[in-house]
Amino acid sequence: MGIFDFLKKGSAPPPATSSFSKKVAGPAKLVADKRAQAYDRSEAIRQLSEMKSSEAAEALLKRFTFTIDPSITDQEEKEAAFDGVVGVGKDMAPAIRAFCERAEVLTWPLRMLRAILDDEEYKQELLDLATSFDTDYTRNVEPKLQVVAALEEASGEDVRETVERFLEDVNETVRFHAVQTTFAQGKKQSIAALVKLLEHEESVRIKNKVCEGFASKKWKVPDDLRPQARKAMADVYDFKLADDGSFSRR
Repeated sequence: MGIFDFLKKGSAPPPATSSFSKKVAGPAKLVADKRAQAYDRSEAIRQLSEMKSSEAAEALLKRFTFTIDPSITDQEEKEAAFDGVVGVGKDMAPAIRAFCERAEVLTWPLRMLRAILDDEEYKQELLDLATSFDTDYTRNVEPKLQVVAALEEASGEDVRETVERFLEDVNETVRFHAVQTTFAQGKKQSIAALVKLLEHEESVRIKNKVCEGFASKKWKVPDDLRPQARKAMADVYDFKLADDGSFSRR
């Protein structure tokens, strides 16, 4: 089971993380307090990091739930907290799972997972998380966008199949990133799905991205799919579809 399996429908909620031991509770409260003095919060981050325990590192995750000014201080505190979390290693996976369930943005937790897991483990967690998303409307698409984009650096038939589903996402930006990640896989098995997208897509930006990908890979549209592809090119002015099914810039 992947570490994001709890995100899927029917999974049990993560355990509560609000109760800490007496040793951790004090600095944990400061780390989670956006209104605390920067010096006090930084000192609390240092104290928790030096404990090198899962409990202390779990408390450090609270620092990633808010942003402060100036941005340089925010970045420094988060980098210090990040080091404290990943310093504990793979034992932090359960706490990061719980954090991801609530997070509005996955930038930091994905960095943490990348740091504590090997390539195959990290890929599997991205796939598990991607599978937990549907392609319908959602208020916050940022986590989905970040996972689809992160999969661009992974490879495998499982990645191709997972990402192709997002070519039909209702969000235009998700579809755009799905096109980019699909081409990054470099598998011609995706040609049919990409032509289908081209046929039904309203965004010229995405159509151009598809054409650019075909031209870059030197892929050709099969005979049976060319009528659909040619019809879809009616509002595309930067690329042309040749009689042999190849794409090139005008």
